[in-house]
Amino acid sequence: MFKFKSLFKNQPSAVHLNVPAKDLPLETLTAEDVDQAIKRRIGSIQREFTHGFNFIKAHGKSVTFFGSARLSATDPYYAKARELGRKLAQAGYAVITGGGPGIMEAGNRGAFEAGGDSLGLTIKLPMEQSTNPYVTAHADFYYFFTRKVCMSFSAEAYVYFPGGFGTLDEFFEILTLVQTKKIERVPIILVGTDFWRPLVTWIDTELRNRFKTIDQEDTNLYHLLDDEQMIVDLIEEVPVKIG
Repeated sequence: MFKFKSLFKNQPSAVHLNVPAKDLPLETLTAEDVDQAIKRRIGSIQREFTHGFNFIKAHGKSVTFFGSARLSATDPYYAKARELGRKLAQAGYAVITGGGPGIMEAGNRGAFEAGGDSLGLTIKLPMEQSTNPYVTAHADFYYFFTRKVCMSFSAEAYVYFPGGFGTLDEFFEILTLVQTKKIERVPIILVGTDFWRPLVTWIDTELRNRFKTIDQEDTNLYHLLDDEQMIVDLIEEVPVKIG
């Protein structure tokens, strides 16, 4: 018979490693407690949806910007987002962002400086998120998913600048909604060839050609553009949504 040496020599028994040093302040929840918590959660979600939808609806035609909160005012993409925001506001579009710094601030700033509607759908985060000073009106959210749904509601176009996980999540979310016809097809525009080209190439070579998990029509759902005026011209071809 083989004998194995303990991995916990001179240490507390493994059985006791996860025992807390003191009792945790846990309370037993009754079925009534759970029921009331569910009702409060549903009520909060409903209020966020109602407020968010009414906020967007009140501002006519719009374009939603996505992009990194970490890009500074000296970044070339900040300047590009600011210029695009300005051009869109001059064309009569409200610019919608998450209301934070970086690309969001740049888009709002361009619209603000052009005298247009500069809107923010804001959310409280541990880092990065603070409402930028160029928002002319904003709606606050607690839940990410209610905010995301409202940001995808009734926009004439969605514009994506370089960003991180959140930007990629929002890109594939909108792309999937359009692909599955859950929302109307509108321009989905990727701004920044140097940033987006590797991802677009991977989608073409791996998803479409190698694994065939998407088809050619799916890769036609988005546009890769850098010129601000070309972006505005494309967006202006889209009929304005009513309601």
